[in-house]
Amino acid sequence: MTFGDFSSVLKSFGGSSANEEIQDELYKEVLMVTLAQASNADANIHPLEIETIQQIMRRETGLDLTGADIRKASLSDMYEAANFRKYLRRVRGKLNAENKAAILQALVDVIKSDTIINVLEIDFINRVADALRMTPAEQLGLTA
Repeated sequence: MTFGDFSSVLKSFGGSSANEEIQDELYKEVLMVTLAQASNADANIHPLEIETIQQIMRRETGLDLTGADIRKASLSDMYEAANFRKYLRRVRGKLNAENKAAILQALVDVIKSDTIINVLEIDFINRVADALRMTPAEQLGLTA
């Protein structure tokens, strides 16, 4: 998957059934975009957040993103706050509970990486969990 190539997302909106490959690509895209947006949630993109995102993306997806890739996604007009929530609401039904929990846990890891957590970052996490329509148990990574 090339950065910024949201073909999987577009396919999933086209009415095609979400097979495992499409779901996996969608998970990668949502994870990357969500983490990039998190790095800019407080309008301060900290180098430790960028490093953490790179590590998570490499571990979870095998993708090696550059700092420029992450900054580009974090500052994209396509993902302004309202548009980003709308984007998450549109894809939430295509993600399974494990994907949603992994995205939220990775998000927490990014927010904690610079050791300073502020109200804007907490608000961002809450908005992501709400847009993904996650239950408290799912937010804690508990699925049956």
